[in-house]
Amino acid sequence: MNRADEADAHGNGTQRDGGSAHRSGSGRCRGLTRRGRGSARRDRGSATAELAVGLPALVLLLMFALGAVNAVLARMQCVDAARDAALTSARGGDGTAEGQRRAPRGATVSVTVAGQTATAVVRLRVQPLGPYLPSITVTGQAVADQEPDAP
Repeated sequence: MNRADEADAHGNGTQRDGGSAHRSGSGRCRGLTRRGRGSARRDRGSATAELAVGLPALVLLLMFALGAVNAVLARMQCVDAARDAALTSARGGDGTAEGQRRAPRGATVSVTVAGQTATAVVRLRVQPLGPYLPSITVTGQAVADQEPDAP
């Protein structure tokens, strides 16, 4: 027997087949299977933890997006109401009443006539994320020239 054969017989020295020094009787490597199972045990429940953190963040993002859409729609309604109020006032009608009719619930309408122009402003407080969080004020403004035959 040479030195390499003696070293292999005692479990130390160089490897000829590229395998692990720790072999069981069945020829499988014990170190890899233990490490693989241990890693799986440590990772157990990580998907649940990630879901528990990510889901509330996703819900909050969705609520914010829906609140932003609500604010944009309210602003569009305010602009429409201001346009109708200014046109009605420029034609000699009651612009404030027309603005209140078209404005969203809770909006304030103000119409001013100065010289040959009628200006209407519609303001509304919107609470996009619920009644307990800060609100924003959206405004719609329109200007119309007086009609030549208006009283």
